Amino acid sequence: MPSKHAPNMSAAMVSSGQWLDLLDRLNIGAFTIDMQRRITAINQAARTMMGLDEIALIGRDCTEVFLGVPCLMRCYPAKEDCSEVEAVRMRAEAGADGELVVRVSTPLYGPNGALVGCLTVLHDQSPLADLINRIDYEERSLKLILDNLDLGIFTVNRGGHITFFNKAAEQLTGYSRREVLGKSTADLFGQNPLNVSHLLHQAAADEDLRHSVKSMMTTRDGVKVPVRADYLPLRNESRQVVGGLATLHDLTLVQQLNEVISDRYSLHNMIGREPAMQRVFELARMVSGSDATVIIEGPTGTGKDLLAKVIHSQSRRAERPFVKVNCAAVPENLLESEFFGYVKGAFTGAERNKPGRFQLADGGTIFLDEIGDLPLSLQAKLLRVLEDREFYPLGSRQTVRVDVRIISATNLGLDQMVAQGRFRKDLFYRLNVMRIELPPLCERRADIPLLIRHILRRLSAARASRVTGISKAAFEVLLNHAYPGNVRELENILEHALIVCQGEEIRRQHLPDYVQTADRRLSSSPAALAAPKAGAEDEERARIYEALQRSGGRRAQAARLLGIDRTTLWRRIKRLGLDGERP
Repeated sequence: MPSKHAPNMSAAMVSSGQWLDLLDRLNIGAFTIDMQRRITAINQAARTMMGLDEIALIGRDCTEVFLGVPCLMRCYPAKEDCSEVEAVRMRAEAGADGELVVRVSTPLYGPNGALVGCLTVLHDQSPLADLINRIDYEERSLKLILDNLDLGIFTVNRGGHITFFNKAAEQLTGYSRREVLGKSTADLFGQNPLNVSHLLHQAAADEDLRHSVKSMMTTRDGVKVPVRADYLPLRNESRQVVGGLATLHDLTLVQQLNEVISDRYSLHNMIGREPAMQRVFELARMVSGSDATVIIEGPTGTGKDLLAKVIHSQSRRAERPFVKVNCAAVPENLLESEFFGYVKGAFTGAERNKPGRFQLADGGTIFLDEIGDLPLSLQAKLLRVLEDREFYPLGSRQTVRVDVRIISATNLGLDQMVAQGRFRKDLFYRLNVMRIELPPLCERRADIPLLIRHILRRLSAARASRVTGISKAAFEVLLNHAYPGNVRELENILEHALIVCQGEEIRRQHLPDYVQTADRRLSSSPAALAAPKAGAEDEERARIYEALQRSGGRRAQAARLLGIDRTTLWRRIKRLGLDGERP
């Protein structure tokens, strides 16, 4: 029995073919068959589609006319309910390729409700097939192009799962395409910044998102490779994010070239291409091979302590202690015990023996920073250590012998202090076997771009920062700054900018306020212009006065600008006669 919902088409309607004409006007092909599978009617659209005329079709078994029809295995007139929709390829003659059509079949019933045949509607899908083939061809062509680029490329869907992985990506990561397709980038890269998943969520809210990150990628074999990854969101016609494309650039060669260039203009972590710095590096390399005492002179923040460490690390004492003493930071009444130590009972509160800095440095190097601030009373004892290699700890009658190398540093002119009677001449000559002068940053302008890149790279790596560059405007400000605090001030400025910057590029507004508004008064002031010709004290006085001016007389802020502590600044202000002056 027919379904109560089935169309009630009579045999008269089937033979008249009126409904076929209606379908013909819509350019929809259709034909009918009876219970013996003979074609009883076919419209013009179907005849055109099949390439046959009506005489060759009417009365013939449909299986003789339409070769390869899937319904041969389940002939619909033999069923009560033969309704079905499917896409098939139909051939009107042997050897033909066949056209892609959508076939819709439905049963036909006579006046008494008996099944009398079947109606089949055909919709030509050849244009759609051509479009699908064209898209498929373009996709295969695109993948072929991407597969042959010397650039690692992969794509992900919205969930961050890999949908394409080219040959260069296979070679770079060590993973085969079969291993990674369908996997999340989180599985491949873990918590590494190369994990693209979170960027897709950002892209959904940011129309112009382009993300680039440099990181060390761990390959399948555990080898770490420096790479730069660039990410681009993929969107559909509605601008919705449907995935992402990533390119991986192997930076191994770039890194090696940078290291070659860096070695030419650097000594470990010290950077400089200026002739003055090249001379510093040359002297440091030469003196590292000896045990000679060294005096390092230069303004505050030029890297005197770093140079001392470099000399020590390249000497035969590299595996022995490196002990630093800031002579300006230790109270005068504690300097002797700090230098030479004390024995139990030497003074009230001395309940046990305590070794001094010289004893701790035995076999290695002791670095006496700000030695110009050493009191005359202690200078005599230091001279004895240099001459006899021994000293008396405080409260002891027994000498302690030590084998130490002495490197000292000062931002003052010791020869001037000798002339003024403020520093012992004999000690000066003992210390001044090799003198290395570090120039202020304002005299090595060509080094500033190198230093900016070097410091920014180091700080970014230490802070796991997203920052990868610096804008031209910010770069110009940094190039033109006076830098009274020298390299230390530059490092502080860049660290401030990294903290403030939330994007990938440091801009002018990320620099400290005093840097943005600076008009290089220091470099244009008479004191600063005369500084290279003046003595070291005059230069130091001009620097401190400028810092006090910029800080509005606030000594704590001035000390930060100069890269020294407040106690050291207070002592220098007093010694240089600036305590009565107001900026």
